Amino acid sequence: MKVIAILPARMGATRFPGKPLHPILGIPLIGHCYFRTSIALGVDATYVATCDEEIADYIRSIGGMPIMTSTSHNRASDRTAEAMLRIEEFTGERVDIVVMVQGDEPLILPEDISRTLPHFDDPAVEIVNIMSRLRTREAFEDKNNVKVVVNQNGDALYFSREPIPSPWRGVDNIPMFMQTGVIAFRRDALIRFNSTPEMPLEKIESVDMNRVLETEGKIRMVLTEVMTIGVDTSEEADEVARILKDDVVFAQFSHQ
Repeated sequence: MKVIAILPARMGATRFPGKPLHPILGIPLIGHCYFRTSIALGVDATYVATCDEEIADYIRSIGGMPIMTSTSHNRASDRTAEAMLRIEEFTGERVDIVVMVQGDEPLILPEDISRTLPHFDDPAVEIVNIMSRLRTREAFEDKNNVKVVVNQNGDALYFSREPIPSPWRGVDNIPMFMQTGVIAFRRDALIRFNSTPEMPLEKIESVDMNRVLETEGKIRMVLTEVMTIGVDTSEEADEVARILKDDVVFAQFSHQ
């Protein structure tokens, strides 16, 4: 099984322009994500998909492989799919699984990336998404955090920016799960996802994975107990820096 990881990244993020190269403890944000992904077991190669030469130059400087993509992409999945097809053309090898790791997930564990892969032993599984726990009611109610509820098999039932399940009786003993930006696709599932029109609930929630659920697809959710932060502000970058000071994975590459 040919498995690659692709990190889509661009400088023009609306809420935090230039964030891929924002330094955290001396390493750009995208560098943290790249190093952590590249040491995940089961991943044959790691690439960064970007339309920005500044990002590509940095990735080359650390020995990585940038893939230049169109400037027209609005979604990470579109950029990832274009990069995947370019990689197949360049290498002459067909990809089986592509793990899309958003370039703003600097706390994700390499072993959690690896944990998505065994689920593809089940031929019915086409998409696997990592989720983490939200630990406070404030975080649960924050609309920047995409919440997810799952069924007994661990498959997603719905994604929302609202707190789900409802905390109207309090948050004690209810599952407060947050979607992360680590999503593994079978090759054809990624292409099919990008060729499917946007769906109403996807637009309402501004959560593109709802497109899969609205078209009767499945997404297997895999829980990590590690705190994750998708960096969207400089304050979140500062919080990541405080956490990384004692992080064992960071210690493995911080000298580079």
